[in-house]
Amino acid sequence: MSIPIQVQDLMSSPARTVSAESTVTEAAAMCHEYDINSLVVTEDGDVVGIVTGTDLLRALGTEDDAGMLPIRDVMSAPVRSIAPDQSVTAAMSKMREHDIARLVVLDGAELVGLLSTDDIVRHVPQVFHRAGMPASADRETQTHAREETAYENPDWTFESITVSEGSVTVGDTATFSKRITEQDVRTFAAASGDTNRLHLDAAYASETRFGRRIVHGTLVGGLISAALARIPGLTIYLSQDLSFLAPVDIGSRVTARCEVVDTLGSNKYELTTDVYDEAGEQVIEGEAAVLVDELPEMARVTVEPSQ
Repeated sequence: MSIPIQVQDLMSSPARTVSAESTVTEAAAMCHEYDINSLVVTEDGDVVGIVTGTDLLRALGTEDDAGMLPIRDVMSAPVRSIAPDQSVTAAMSKMREHDIARLVVLDGAELVGLLSTDDIVRHVPQVFHRAGMPASADRETQTHAREETAYENPDWTFESITVSEGSVTVGDTATFSKRITEQDVRTFAAASGDTNRLHLDAAYASETRFGRRIVHGTLVGGLISAALARIPGLTIYLSQDLSFLAPVDIGSRVTARCEVVDTLGSNKYELTTDVYDEAGEQVIEGEAAVLVDELPEMARVTVEPSQ
């Protein structure tokens, strides 16, 4: 059961409208009255364009008597639209495809809102950022590295693939997989204090939207930290942004995958941090910034050429 963040969760609603025959002065007064930067332009009940504060200022700065210009002369058209139940990821793809910053939200023929890149950045910045990241590059030289952790469990599987042996590099990846058990859920509830009955009480959970108990989202996200521990060096969290896309059932095997996508200087790196269930469905999408220090001298790392 996937529960992605939808357009209707982030859109501005109601969307303020202005007639295509209204003047620039009238539109500017509406933007000031409602403290907004965009108006949807309509004509005969149909959406025909969008006008922004930038459009209005540009007209006022370049035209004599621009205040009397009809909005149809300064609006942006054609308009791109999206349904309110579409995912924010789909909205970002459409914005990038058409090189636009706003989408009109239509429920059938009814105007229900307006979604801008500012709305997305304000609430889920990693979705905006991830949409512009290049695909992972093919890597000709790889090594497999295993960090020395305090202990391992036979049920756990992990792998660290590094581009170069000597340092963390863009393209390095680390994965960690484990089955999240009933004991894991109850231990996490006690350790964290999150004793929400959704995770612990089957009868209660059966009456929720999920219809059954599910794993704590933060417990699932914790596998990201486990994957980061397998990156060569001493990895220290600086920040983490996450979007929870789908629930995880108790007893499921879950895999976290982290990839270094950028260097931030001073041994700091940006990574994508994603988690997948055993069917391969993505349940978490995220980004992290980390600091990677050198290991203490007592640490040992085993490095092997890739096969």
